[in-house]
Amino acid sequence: MHMHVIIHSMRTTVEMKSEHRSALLALAARKGEKGFSSVLAEAIEEYLNGERKRAQRREELLALRGSLSDEDAEELRNYTKELRQHWR
Repeated sequence: MHMHVIIHSMRTTVEMKSEHRSALLALAARKGEKGFSSVLAEAIEEYLNGERKRAQRREELLALRGSLSDEDAEELRNYTKELRQHWR
């Protein structure tokens, strides 16, 4: 299914499942809107903000590289390995 969406006067085509379209229309209706452009714009903004936050967190974590002693790093590695054995 192809959908045309207008976001800040930019027109584009978005392919989506019919159930996604239905869900977006339902969300828009609850907000008193006819179409789902604003709901889609909000979802995209939320996704992009999340990606920016993840990239920033990744940079912060990479900056910590080398801050543990070899002994502490090995202890953390073993602890993490043990925890993961109990995950499903």
